[in-house]
Amino acid sequence: MIADKTGFPPGDGAHGAPPQRASTLSTEVPVEGLIRIKTIRNHSLVFKSMKSFITVTISLIAALASLAQPQPQNGQNSPPIDPKNMDTSVKPQDDFFLYANGAWIKRTEIPPEYTRWGSFNELIEHNNDALHDIAEKAQNTKVDPRLAPETEKVGDFYASGMDENTIESLRTKPLDAEFKAIEAINDRASLLKQIAHLHSMGIDVLFGFGAQPDAKDSTHELAQAAQDGLGLPDRDYYTKTDEASKKLRDQYVEHVAKMLTLLGDPPAKASDEARKILALETKLAEASRTRVQLRDPIKNYNKMPVKQLQNLTPNWSWNDYFKAVNLLAPQDVNVQQPEFFKAADKVFKDTPMDDWKAYLRWHLIGATAPDLSKDFVDEDFNFRERILRGAQQIKPRWKRVITSEDEAIGEALGKLYVAFNFPPEAKARALELVNNLKEALADRIKTLEWMDQPTKEQALKKLAAMQVKIGYPNKWLDYSLLPIDRGPYVLNEMRASRFETNRELNKIGKPVDRTEWGMTPPTVNAYYQPSRNEIVFPAGILQPPFFYANADDAVNYGGIGAVIG
Repeated sequence: MIADKTGFPPGDGAHGAPPQRASTLSTEVPVEGLIRIKTIRNHSLVFKSMKSFITVTISLIAALASLAQPQPQNGQNSPPIDPKNMDTSVKPQDDFFLYANGAWIKRTEIPPEYTRWGSFNELIEHNNDALHDIAEKAQNTKVDPRLAPETEKVGDFYASGMDENTIESLRTKPLDAEFKAIEAINDRASLLKQIAHLHSMGIDVLFGFGAQPDAKDSTHELAQAAQDGLGLPDRDYYTKTDEASKKLRDQYVEHVAKMLTLLGDPPAKASDEARKILALETKLAEASRTRVQLRDPIKNYNKMPVKQLQNLTPNWSWNDYFKAVNLLAPQDVNVQQPEFFKAADKVFKDTPMDDWKAYLRWHLIGATAPDLSKDFVDEDFNFRERILRGAQQIKPRWKRVITSEDEAIGEALGKLYVAFNFPPEAKARALELVNNLKEALADRIKTLEWMDQPTKEQALKKLAAMQVKIGYPNKWLDYSLLPIDRGPYVLNEMRASRFETNRELNKIGKPVDRTEWGMTPPTVNAYYQPSRNEIVFPAGILQPPFFYANADDAVNYGGIGAVIG
């Protein structure tokens, strides 16, 4: 049962599937919500939104032990099967879903800060409370950073995000150097350098560039160049001609203009710039592939040497771009949508410089607005969450900071989370469940009448080779080179984005690290990674009501088993 206003995968951006623009650089397949989800659809536009346990150091535990006690994995939760959720007036043979969940559906209201509500969201809220407690304690705990670096970084990040007085007084001052650099653009070479600079902060203007396992050699990471650069979720928002889409584009222009006005532009100038930004993005959108076309792995695999890529974009230098993002030129690049880069090259050349400056300023402020003063936060929420997704109320500040912290330093936060919320016996039980399901699937494959023997052998070989990751990583991400302090919140966010971008780009040309995780431990979701043939279940989803370490097998096979299977 999911209560939903958008059709968005479970999570609402809080340790579930985060809301974001459609990306061609993602190959993970997250699970969909399956349990207790109530739907109320009032928007036709739909859009999309890290490692076995290393024992947490004695010093880290000691730093928090006096303030937070480990919680039983199934403590103080609703029973695995709650009769209060059932509607026994419905015959199970007529409608088993309503029989099992009807009472819950009747009594449940969607909280105003959510666009959907269900078991995923209930668990997200439970995990939020646990993470909130950890962050509060870390903020107020004095530790030796050499012995407990995770605790210090978690506490400092949270403290900076909760320091509303400083955030309000500074407004956009921490971004002054960034805006000055944009204003100083005077030719196409300096424009490209600034585009690369924003890419280094995780802001994908004009196009996207990153790393992924080579689809035809999954043992190595391959550079990826992909369509991007839009402020709305995907191309359809720009190209559809129905009245709802036209209205949304008008609202987008109003939103961009308001943001630029908050930056200090006169209203008339801001409105003119917003219309030009929409026009620029529309050209990129018209050259972009649809969501359906992006699902074709063959058509989106176009590996070529950099020289061939350079021929697609004669108006900008890829060698200059690589230098600007501090990357040695790769031997090959998968140009996922070659026709997009031909069009983007023309847009790069023909768009007036003042329009480019407005576009870059908009994307910078659009990316950082949630980390700035209340006027920016409110305008960002009004468009991104209320208009696009149907949310009626912004989440409390602490929830927003926790979500951002999980995205920025999720393995530091996750290391503390699993220490108190996911004991080793829960991991062992979950692994046993997954292995049992793998055995059952193998038995089923062997008896399939429609599959010939050679295909069965290959399927069984792939199943046997599938890597299972449960709870948390074997090797935790090292954040020692990432400076986090109690200064401006937006600067912590920007440093974390640069850290992650550099980490990703440094993978190019190297062997795939199969110990890496694509989700943080507190995440209420799971995924299958085709290129790595791995199935991953973070500790965040291995909690009630999906998983009970001490419950009967039938309960867990009906809960997390539905996700695993």
